[in-house]
Amino acid sequence: MKTKQAPSRPDVAALPLRVFFSASQALRRHASGGNILIAATVLALVVANIPGLNGYYFDFWQQEVRLQLGDFNLFSHDGHPMSLLSFINDALMAIFFFSIGLEIKREILVGELSSFKQALLPIVAAIGGMICPVLVYYFMSRGSDFSGGMAIPMATDIAFSLGVLAMLGKRVPVSLKIFLTTLAVVDDIGGIIVIAVCYSGHIEWMLLVYAAVLLGVLLLGSVAHIKSKIFYLTIGGVVWFLFLNSGIHPTIAGVLVAFCVPATPVFAPKKYVRIIRENIANFRREDDETLVRRTILNHDQLDWLKRIESASDKVISPLQELEDSLHPIVNFFIIPLFAFANAGILLLGMDPASTFEGVSLAIILGLFAGKFAGILSFSWLTVKLRLAPMPAHADWHMMSSVAMLGGIGFTVSLFIATLSFNAAVPEELALLEHAKLGIVTGSLLSGIVGFVWLHFTLPKGEAPDAVSED
Repeated sequence: MKTKQAPSRPDVAALPLRVFFSASQALRRHASGGNILIAATVLALVVANIPGLNGYYFDFWQQEVRLQLGDFNLFSHDGHPMSLLSFINDALMAIFFFSIGLEIKREILVGELSSFKQALLPIVAAIGGMICPVLVYYFMSRGSDFSGGMAIPMATDIAFSLGVLAMLGKRVPVSLKIFLTTLAVVDDIGGIIVIAVCYSGHIEWMLLVYAAVLLGVLLLGSVAHIKSKIFYLTIGGVVWFLFLNSGIHPTIAGVLVAFCVPATPVFAPKKYVRIIRENIANFRREDDETLVRRTILNHDQLDWLKRIESASDKVISPLQELEDSLHPIVNFFIIPLFAFANAGILLLGMDPASTFEGVSLAIILGLFAGKFAGILSFSWLTVKLRLAPMPAHADWHMMSSVAMLGGIGFTVSLFIATLSFNAAVPEELALLEHAKLGIVTGSLLSGIVGFVWLHFTLPKGEAPDAVSED
């Protein structure tokens, strides 16, 4: 996302514009990433159910991954090498959560979460959208062997949900897209808290102490205006390794390190513009013809351009530059790879009726009914109590359909499912497979119903604020 970072509190008058620009960039990035995510999911389901080929598919993810120097293997957990699947889920997904952490920090500083009034409605809606699915799952799983998966249906997948909105083009009010984007960001915060609290094993406290010291070093670096991205990424990698072997899920390290990355640039925009003007002024108009004929710059010209290049690097904050650089890697590689590795469900020999019983049914109802009821009811109460206004140009039909889209859980739901059920235990592997089936089915139902509902309730022409989105 390419919103500008500010070293101080943003000007209140400029806040709506910053909020809008921040959200519009999120929409473009996540909607395009959603298409590849869908393709990776479909491919995984197909490959996992082709006899003869599916064996290679499942065995491939169990290959060991090593980055070793002598006896030390960076990709090891409790002294054992990580499998490729573990590497994706524990290492690459830590980068995903690092990106989420950067996004959350930016949204709090200058984006949709920087204004309490602007953010209250989607925040309350997200809380309802987390509570109700958990309650639905709880009442359906009491006393069962799958009761430990209550957090699975609480997530909203921002890429998939915004991808559905993108299919309706400019008919969707931008305010409604901002609402869904903010809701999904708050949902991610809830997911991060749940992973940190509920999915920790035996704690190695000394490793956590070392990690806390390194996080303190990162915070001191931020306070001391250290802007080197290598500084934060290198120490952040060590923090990740310590978390991996401490008993706390390593993806939490990604979020904590992201919060330590400074959001202020070295040069303020005013100083940057002054440097640009001073150095560009050295290139005289009468020398233009000489520059056209030459391919090699003289020493002075090279020095002027280097100053401009250096200033350009320093006017973008480390947070903004890392977030912008990571988005293509996360959206077009890490998340599709995660989906391809985790969405492969062996349907051959599975009783179709089992989709609508046990853990699958609990997740389907949690996503399809729980998310819808929670988001819509909490939104309705917030508006009726006059705590926050409705999104501009939206009505309750539109809000209902967006609440239905909130049931597209997918990425984070799959991730929590892999933490809830141990694939190494045969009984839990069966639960994991049915949980994945419930996630895919519930997300698919929510997406289709939400899309059809929006299609028939949105005005036929462009939304009044559609022109501003471009």
